Amino acid sequence: MPMAVRVGMLRVRAGLGIASGRRYNGAMSISAAYEAFVMAMERVERRLKEATAALDEATVPYAVVGGNAVAAWVATIDPAATRTTKDVDLLVRRADLDRITEALTRLGYRRENLRDLVIFLDPQEPSRRSGVHLVWAGEKVRPSYLLPTPNVDEVAREMGAFLVLDLPALVRMKLTSLRDIDRVHIADLLGVGLIDDRVRAALPDELRTRLAEIERSFDAD
Repeated sequence: MPMAVRVGMLRVRAGLGIASGRRYNGAMSISAAYEAFVMAMERVERRLKEATAALDEATVPYAVVGGNAVAAWVATIDPAATRTTKDVDLLVRRADLDRITEALTRLGYRRENLRDLVIFLDPQEPSRRSGVHLVWAGEKVRPSYLLPTPNVDEVAREMGAFLVLDLPALVRMKLTSLRDIDRVHIADLLGVGLIDDRVRAALPDELRTRLAEIERSFDAD
């Protein structure tokens, strides 16, 4: 599935100086910077497709989550309304880590174990910011979270060649985390009308309250 880039949503940090026409680090022109941006998005898409294909081939259950999952769902309604993301987040079972490691290392990815996270670094772009991040299914990401993450069987494949977290489960996961980016992603789903009565009915009361707060902010804008 091609990733749609909504140029109007591209926010450039003031420190880059691109908006004013200055050169980035005194070396990169506006056109070169934009080309680098497009190439970075293409690399994200490549990582997404090759990592999920490797897990499919190894029959490892997974679900694409995070910004790529939101973009996949939003694109079913309005591809131009999708938002870019720099990494790949995969919901997997902790018990499958060895099989996942075997499948991804065959592609040249290198596993890094951080304190609360396992990342697979792309050999073509070995940065923690742009790797494949694993999220453990059925576990709380943080002890303070209301709910654990969904299970890997809550998936839909019709969005593309890979398995994406089912919409009600994705909304539940976003409302549980409730970081700034999660609020933005919920607003994106609201903006194209994907959060309907079926999705609302599947939410626990606490998460329905959080959704209502985001909706009020969304309506106010």
